[in-house]
Order: sequence, then structure tokens, then C-alpha cells
Amino acid sequence: MKNVFLSLIAICSISFVQAQLKKDPVTWTFTVSKKSADTYVVTASAQVPKPWHIYSQNTPAGGPVPTSVKFKANPLVTVVGKTKEAGKMQKVYDENFGVDVLYYSNELVLSQEVKVKNKVKTTLSGTVEYMVCDDKECLPPTRKTFEVSLQ
Repeated sequence: MKNVFLSLIAICSISFVQAQLKKDPVTWTFTVSKKSADTYVVTASAQVPKPWHIYSQNTPAGGPVPTSVKFKANPLVTVVGKTKEAGKMQKVYDENFGVDVLYYSNELVLSQEVKVKNKVKTTLSGTVEYMVCDDKECLPPTRKTFEVSLQ
């Protein structure tokens, strides 16, 4: 009986781990462009293959987890304004969530202006949290960390 119980636990654990290892379909790239001597634009670009879509930062409460960008505090860097998003946004009523959702297919580009104090060279790191769904399922929210050089 003890062996049967341990076997069941092992099978459940393997199934749980396999579910957690489900491949993330989104590919991210992080870049920086210099706008002026002390101002940069940090860009996070998500490539989202069909049939998946990724949600807007502005998805309403009660819906899926909206995409968000959080920057790690750096005393040499000031984040200016809100993170902007670009791509072909779609608005549809989602019966699963019971709200109108905003999402992007194919590509989502997030950009954030930042200022560096005293024109120093430094890095900026952070995390993008997002959720993707297709017509059949949603994957759990995912976090991607990044670090970019401001020079």
C-alpha cells in the first residue's frame, strides 16, 4: 500500500512539473536607444506566434493578467512617464473573463523613456510580466527579467 501511495505521488509530481515546464511561446528582445546626452528609450519587443496573443497593459480588472514592466530601483536612473505600447491592438469581448479584453497578436512593443543622472554609464534591470492565451487555453502569467546597458 505504501508503494502504491508513493507511486501516485511520483506520477502527480511528474505531471505537475511537466505542466510547469510548458513552453512559453513569446520571444522577447530588449534594446536601448540614446535620445540625448542623458535620455534613453528602453524597448522590450515581444514576438507572439499564431495562434497566441498577449494582453495590453490597459486590460480591465476582472480580465486576464495585463502586461506590465517593473524597473529595479537604480539611484542613477529616473523613469520618465508611463510605459508606451505599440502594435496592432484588438478589443474583443471574452466570455471566459466576462469583460472586453485588449490584446496584441504577432508583436507587442513596449517603450520607456529614462534619464541618467550626470551622464554616467550604468545598467537598468527589470521584469516584464505577461500572460498569453489562444482560443483554447491560457498559460499562467510569466515573468521575464532583463538588464540593459545605458551608455
